[in-house]
Amino acid sequence: MTGNLEDSSEKGESLETVIGSNKVVSFHYRLREVDANGDHSDWMEESFSREPLYYLHGFHNVIVGLERALEGKKMGDEIEITLQPEDAYGTRVPDAIQRVPIKHLQLPKGIKKIRPAITVAVKTNQGAKSVVVLKVGKFNADVDFNHPLAGRVLHYQVEVVDIRDASSEELAHGHVHGPGGHHH
Repeated sequence: MTGNLEDSSEKGESLETVIGSNKVVSFHYRLREVDANGDHSDWMEESFSREPLYYLHGFHNVIVGLERALEGKKMGDEIEITLQPEDAYGTRVPDAIQRVPIKHLQLPKGIKKIRPAITVAVKTNQGAKSVVVLKVGKFNADVDFNHPLAGRVLHYQVEVVDIRDASSEELAHGHVHGPGGHHH
């Protein structure tokens, strides 16, 4: 054992793992919008009543502002942050609205009919992409390829649940595997 390790343990200090590159992080969150006057909406989303979210830090598996805010945090840390659109889901792109043949849309489970305001998947050359339906015609639908939270100022409450080293397979694939992660 090295002198430094013995010295730190004798003083009661712990060698806690901190969030950094190549760490798998699990966290709980609450999310709400902040309007132009700085007023907060009701909570729009939260994970506290279910399993925490998992991501691989340093691989852009979560929005950039959240990843930056979690850098250096430890298990049990709680933070509150307000993110501008550039650090969250980006600004709205006006020409991201497109007309798509209905046959290319995939409805979520339990939904039988395409209607405005629902989120569906559209088949693209880069795989499935989530879009919001704006208008439905007989053969086509107008859909918005912007993320539903694009252009919004967002406020998060976050609690770090756990941190661990990523496996070599997770690092090679760029995402978390196993519970809370991707299954191949």
